[in-house]
Amino acid sequence: MIFPLSDDDRHLIGPGKVTIALIVLNVLLFGWQFLNPEFTLGWSVIQKEIVTGQDLVEPQIVQGPQGAIEVPQAPGPALIYFTIFSAMFMHGGLGHIGGNMLYLWIFGDNVEHRFGPMKFLLFYLFSGIAATVAQVALGPDSVIPNLGASGAISGVMGAYLVLFPKNRVNSIFLFHMVSVPAVVVLGMWIAMQLFSGWGTVGQNSQTGGVAYAAHIGGFVAGVVAGLGARLMMRKEPENRSYEFYTIKG
Repeated sequence: MIFPLSDDDRHLIGPGKVTIALIVLNVLLFGWQFLNPEFTLGWSVIQKEIVTGQDLVEPQIVQGPQGAIEVPQAPGPALIYFTIFSAMFMHGGLGHIGGNMLYLWIFGDNVEHRFGPMKFLLFYLFSGIAATVAQVALGPDSVIPNLGASGAISGVMGAYLVLFPKNRVNSIFLFHMVSVPAVVVLGMWIAMQLFSGWGTVGQNSQTGGVAYAAHIGGFVAGVVAGLGARLMMRKEPENRSYEFYTIKG
């Protein structure tokens, strides 16, 4: 698998402020989760809660590969549907948040500059909602907590694929640094999601694991939004001062 590290940002007119703000918010909320484990249980998306509208507060029993498993629960927000948004900014560990924030840092600023800050924020939230809808559709009776920015970031990657398919992405492949077009990196990524997700349908919805349906749902939403942006939105203007700095600085 190709592991991306950075992309070619020389054409951008400045930093992606919303992208940076999203990264900061994710990191801060991850710190809050570390201090308050009950918050993680209560404010993650529980698919059964979204379908029924009822907050589960008592432990639930599910059948796993090794037999019955008790899944702890905790009180969530008064409006349980708010977890669709809160879960977008929560993570299950350092590796989870580290990988997600790296991908958001690499691909977010380009998409933000093409959409504009406010439209990008709305698009990010829309992608996260689409990811949750896909995951709920896969297992509406699941009581396993779902959390993470992966669905929303998958949407960002889908839009990036449509808008910047030829952008060079610096990546590690077989322990070597390579620079390849974004269409190769992101094409391989979504292919892996489809392949892995097909093999885990019916497992993740009940016993946990990677929410591949959410990744795919978010990615599809991003591709659709990216196609709309490619047709209707203007390209980012050239920034001569930035070009001068990169050449002469």
